[in-house]
Amino acid sequence: MRPSEILTRAEDYLAHHGVESARENAETLLMSVLGVDRASLYGRTTPLAVVEARSFGRALCQRAKGIPLQHLTGEQEFRHLMLEVHPGVFIPRPETEVLVDRALELLADSSSIPVVVDVGTGTGAIALSIKKERPDAKVVATDVSGEAVWLAGRNAARLSLDLEVHEGDLLSAVPHELKGRVDLVVSNPPYVTREEYDELPDEVRADPESALVGGTLFHRALVEQAPRWLRHGGWLLVEIGDRQADEVAGLFAEHFAEVHVSRDLADRDRLVSGYHA
Repeated sequence: MRPSEILTRAEDYLAHHGVESARENAETLLMSVLGVDRASLYGRTTPLAVVEARSFGRALCQRAKGIPLQHLTGEQEFRHLMLEVHPGVFIPRPETEVLVDRALELLADSSSIPVVVDVGTGTGAIALSIKKERPDAKVVATDVSGEAVWLAGRNAARLSLDLEVHEGDLLSAVPHELKGRVDLVVSNPPYVTREEYDELPDEVRADPESALVGGTLFHRALVEQAPRWLRHGGWLLVEIGDRQADEVAGLFAEHFAEVHVSRDLADRDRLVSGYHA
């Protein structure tokens, strides 16, 4: 059976089980099983070996049961990077790419080597993207999860990017000598409310609950802690839920100037930034 025929059957199977973008999911799973790109997949004329067919069948069953695609392939693309992902560590989402865009904007006028701290780094997606696109920056990342710290370090090594990763809660793990010297503190903290979490699809809840649920608790903590680490003229930048802009902007206004709410590509409130005067 040709790959195109196999994919059509796989697409029907996934769609029947309610998987969105069933064709794309089937293609990605088969490319992962075969270790090929899309062009090679469709250019293949030989049938699948028994072991390949079994592996693909198992992957389809797991995907139909709600296992995230990224946990089956072990990777997730984010901006210009291909990141390794593992169960137990938050999967980076496409909407967070605008956070990196805004971070790079805030660093654009820096005439010296900027110091950036990414709080709650997870896979290292934000920190590594900033380092990739602003290679002169000193980038430090923290996470309360030892597994996330290990994975972010592993991604940094795989991508040959210089990233300093520390385990600890919020800014407590940042090296003391950086106090008052940081140009940008950036974070995508857990911001889903408990009520919202209970309504999330099982696939989303495959991420650690601690990486999802927090409301605005972590935003408040960052607003209170960041001024001690930022230089005068430094910035705090956070991702928010699309109904949290007023509350988080109000928190920022207590400690920061030039508070600004930015929208994502779907025109939803997504970021809040503030300037440490």
